[in-house]
Amino acid sequence: MDEDDLREQISRLEVHIEELAEAIEKCRKVILISKAAIAVGGALILAITFGAIRFDPMAMIAAITAVVGGIVLYGSNRSTLEQTMAAVRAAEAQRAELIGRIELRIVAH
Repeated sequence: MDEDDLREQISRLEVHIEELAEAIEKCRKVILISKAAIAVGGALILAITFGAIRFDPMAMIAAITAVVGGIVLYGSNRSTLEQTMAAVRAAEAQRAELIGRIELRIVAH
């Protein structure tokens, strides 16, 4: 394999790594939103339970939905985040291996 092919593969890997990094950031944002939904839903349940807010069946359903939905979002995005981070590590290792194959040249002044 010549150096141009290696450089092209490295370039494609770098683009792929950037795409994975964007996916990681999206997962982190969704995880943060899911944690907020769990907290808000839980606080609403507690407020209804202790009488700080008058009992309303729709509010209770919304609170339970927020907690359960937040847990589901958190779980699915957490596993996606872990898989994506593993893919980044694999792509970076492959990129490092390809870079190691390139013969470095000494440039004189």
